[in-house]
Amino acid sequence: MDVVEVVVTGPDADWLAGYTRTLVEERLAACGHQLVPIRSVYRWEGRVHDEPEARVALHTRAALVPALTARTAELHPYDVPCVLALTVAGGSPEYLRWVLAETREP
Repeated sequence: MDVVEVVVTGPDADWLAGYTRTLVEERLAACGHQLVPIRSVYRWEGRVHDEPEARVALHTRAALVPALTARTAELHPYDVPCVLALTVAGGSPEYLRWVLAETREP
């Protein structure tokens, strides 16, 4: 399947909305479905943190994951942003065609 879902977390809803809009405008993603708030518990620099964050599920082409990851590194305020590409096993053929039509060729 050529379509993947890329999960990215960010510091807050406003930052994540702007980030998502940039990726859609640049055709690195067809869309992003944002979840706010989420709660992240993680270890960073020797301490356990418990922080509010926001999460977006971006729909894009598998071949665009490297470009999307690189663009995230440029835009993201975190030293190590969460960027996970998840395999899409199937779905509505019309929706999957739309994702491909709305993203650029790699």
